[in-house]
Amino acid sequence: MPSFSAIVIGGGTNGLACAGRLAAKGCRVVVLEAGAVAGGGAAVREFAPGYFAPALAHTTRGVDARVMAGMALERHGLGFHPALATCVLNAEPLSVMRGKTTGADAAAYAALIAKLSEFARVLAPFRGLTPPRLTSSGNEWGKLARLGLGIRALGKADFREFLRMILINVADVAEDELTDDRLKGLLAFDATLGAWLGPRSPNSLILLLNQLACGPDILVPKGGMAALAAAMVRAAEAAGVVVRCNAAVARVLVTEDRACGVELESGEVLAADKVISAISPRTTFQKLVGPRHLDAGFFSRVQHIRSRGGAAKLHLALTAAPDVPDLQARMVIAPSVRVVEEAFNPVKYGEVPKAPVMEFVVPSAFEGDLASEGHHVLSAIVQFAPHAPKAGLEAARAEMLENTLAVLEAHVPGLRGLVAHAELLMPQDIEARFGMVGGNWHHGELAVEQMLFLRPLREAAQYGTPLPGLYLAGAGSHPGGGINGSAGWNAAGMVLHE
Repeated sequence: MPSFSAIVIGGGTNGLACAGRLAAKGCRVVVLEAGAVAGGGAAVREFAPGYFAPALAHTTRGVDARVMAGMALERHGLGFHPALATCVLNAEPLSVMRGKTTGADAAAYAALIAKLSEFARVLAPFRGLTPPRLTSSGNEWGKLARLGLGIRALGKADFREFLRMILINVADVAEDELTDDRLKGLLAFDATLGAWLGPRSPNSLILLLNQLACGPDILVPKGGMAALAAAMVRAAEAAGVVVRCNAAVARVLVTEDRACGVELESGEVLAADKVISAISPRTTFQKLVGPRHLDAGFFSRVQHIRSRGGAAKLHLALTAAPDVPDLQARMVIAPSVRVVEEAFNPVKYGEVPKAPVMEFVVPSAFEGDLASEGHHVLSAIVQFAPHAPKAGLEAARAEMLENTLAVLEAHVPGLRGLVAHAELLMPQDIEARFGMVGGNWHHGELAVEQMLFLRPLREAAQYGTPLPGLYLAGAGSHPGGGINGSAGWNAAGMVLHE
């Protein structure tokens, strides 16, 4: 029976980051990926004959700097195209780059983004912190205190403003600070991207700050999203990690109340001193471990981790380039705060919005091998989609696709005539294909009550779990999702520390 220092379940960016850091310290590590290729949401797949698209994520705000340096990803071929501008499509399209824009609201928007970016800058170090235990003292509490002093160093006026805004909703901020509906809509859309809340929901601004803390720029890797995952695989393997694909885990093995290995769906058994799950916490505890090895109260709380996905993923195979202002920009259709809020309201009741909001990119404008010459691929994240549609999945999918294409046609005239094939992944499809419970790409909603030392649950918020030998390293742990590897890198640090 093969034996390792550590088994990492899940070959997404967090699993690879965790494995790479452990291997660099001399651990013998194997990564078990259920899919045909590693990368998770950063992979690329053929969705129509001759057309390839990012499987889920089509941009990133950059890989965690610790992961970039620690795994030497540049040396393994990872690079990025210049940062994308954002083009807000409307009757009068508006281009935004790093908070800079033109028009009557330009100064106000630039000032607001600068202020939010400064707040995000002082919050960014929290992403690399192992959340302290509420009932203990120690080094992590000291780190937290030092970071708190960093926030206090903002200055009296900025500190007061930080406290006022930290838990406010983004709609109020947009209405207070801006007059241009296009910029208000963009701010509201960015804050709620991938979340189960609308711009008027409490605490929605903190999600925008969390995004800005990852980095100011929206990036596409050279070679596409798959190139990012491929570079991480090469780096991990160079450090000695064994990466196995088509290796779905059936259960975590437990001996004498300690995780000691895994059994694959094929029946193969692997032994390890540590088992580290980079997949959903709910899947880990409910399916791979089971109630027999966990406290009944804890197992019950696992079932109540909120993990509702509110985004759909659209892929379009196009016979020609779409008529947009800039093929290499990120396009956003979110005309106002009201439109974003009205797109969210129906999904709370299991219904499809009449006018969904969305962002899209044209990956084939960056990488020509995603479609044949002259043809293109459009990749969109569409909000909001019901995770439990009353009309049933197929009816909701058809209605969602029709409404989305109607919105696209209204903002990109002639687009429907270019569509050779359309694929729409609803939250249920995202769950089935990527193992993300509820279709939530953070493996659990990012909300104040599910962040920091409460993520995913108080008893498992420091990457360790109530089952000795079992650790968490995925987006369901602090600091959440995104194609950056932060949670996996943090988890490896905790494993090494223990």
